[in-house]
Amino acid sequence: MVLCALNTQLLRSSSCCALMARLQTSGRRRCCLYSSTQGFNQEEIRQKLRAFPGGSVDLLKQDSGVAVLTINNPARMNAFSGSMMVDLEEKVSQLENWTEGKGLVVRGAAETFCSGSDLNAVRAISSPQDGMKMCMFMQDALTRLLRLPLVSVALVEGRALGGGAELTTACDFRLMATGSVIQFVHKHMGLVPGWGGAARLVHIVGSQNALKLLGGAVKVDPERGLDVGLADGVLEADEDTPGAGTPVQQAEDWLRRYTEGPVPVIQAVKKVVLAGRELPLLEALRMEKEVFGTVWGAPANLQALASKSKHK
Repeated sequence: MVLCALNTQLLRSSSCCALMARLQTSGRRRCCLYSSTQGFNQEEIRQKLRAFPGGSVDLLKQDSGVAVLTINNPARMNAFSGSMMVDLEEKVSQLENWTEGKGLVVRGAAETFCSGSDLNAVRAISSPQDGMKMCMFMQDALTRLLRLPLVSVALVEGRALGGGAELTTACDFRLMATGSVIQFVHKHMGLVPGWGGAARLVHIVGSQNALKLLGGAVKVDPERGLDVGLADGVLEADEDTPGAGTPVQQAEDWLRRYTEGPVPVIQAVKKVVLAGRELPLLEALRMEKEVFGTVWGAPANLQALASKSKHK
C-alpha cells in the first residue's frame, strides 16, 4: 500500500503514467512507465524483440535475501539481444514480487559487464518508430529495476559500454573491479542514451560531470569513477588479497552492510530514499510518514526496544 500511495504522488507530480510497483498485502503488482496513449504496447514490443534471440538474463534468488542477476551472452560481450531485453523485464517482474528480498547484485557473465545492445538487433529495428518502442521498453524495465525495494549494486568487471553503462546507473551502487571501464559510447554511434541513462547519470555525478562523460565518451576507470562519484568502491584483485573470494562474493560482502537486518526495515529504507529522490519535498515528507508508520510498532521495532531499553 505504501508503494501504491507513492505511485499516486508521483503521478500527481509528473506527466508520466504509471511509475512505481504497487505494494499490496497479497504481493506486488507492476505498473508500466508508459501507456498505450503514448504508443506503448508492451506485448507487441515483446513479440518484436523476441524475434532477435541469443543469450539470456539469469536470476538467482538466495536464502540470504540477496539475488544475483546475470547478463549472459559472452559471445557478444554480454550485449543485449532482443530476447534478453524481454528476459530482463521478466526478471524485474519476478523481483517486484519477491517479498523476502533485500538486495541485488547485477553482473555480467565471463568477467565482463555488458556492451549494450546487440548490433544485429539494432540494425533490424533501425526505424525511428521501432527505436522509440525499444527505448520505452528498456526505460520502463530499468526504471522499475532502480525502484525495486531492494538495495542494488552493479558489479562491473571488464567493460560496461553504451547500454551497459546505462544499466550500471539503474543500480543504487556501482563496484568496479581492477581494470574495468565504464564508457558511455553513444556519441560514437551517433546517439545519446535512450534507456534512461543520461537522466540517472545527472543524478549520480551532477550535470557537469555527466556532460563530460557523455560529450567526451570518457573511459571511466575505477580511479576516475571514485573521483566523479560514479563508483562507490573498487574490488580487491585476487592476487592482492588472497582469500578475498570471487568478485560476486566480494560484492555480496560489500552489500551486506546495507542489507543486514529485517526485510521490512531494509525495504522501508529503500522506499524513503526513493521518495526523497523522486518526489518534491512536501510529498516526500508525507511518504516518509507513511513508510514510518509501517515499521513503528512492528516486530523489528518492538524487539529492538525490548533488547535495548537504555541508551548506551
